[in-house]
Amino acid sequence: MSHQHILGIDRIACEGRGLCGELLHELVDLDEWGYPIIPDPTVPDQLFTHAKRAVAACPVLALRLDRVERPPKR
Repeated sequence: MSHQHILGIDRIACEGRGLCGELLHELVDLDEWGYPIIPDPTVPDQLFTHAKRAVAACPVLALRLDRVERPPKR
C-alpha cells in the first residue's frame, strides 16, 4: 500500500507570521491577519520537498506533515 502526506496546522501554536504561505503558496493561502488556510491538505508528490522545507522553517513549529495510507485505486 502506498502513502500520501497531509499538511496540518496547530492553530493554537500558530502566530500568523505567514512564512508557510510564502514558502508553500501552492497549498497554503493566508487570511488577512497572516494565518494559514489550507483548502486541500493533501500534498502532491511533486510538492513534498517544498512542504518539508516549509514545515522545517515554521518559527513556532505549528506546521506539520502527517503520513497516511493512500486508499487503493479502483
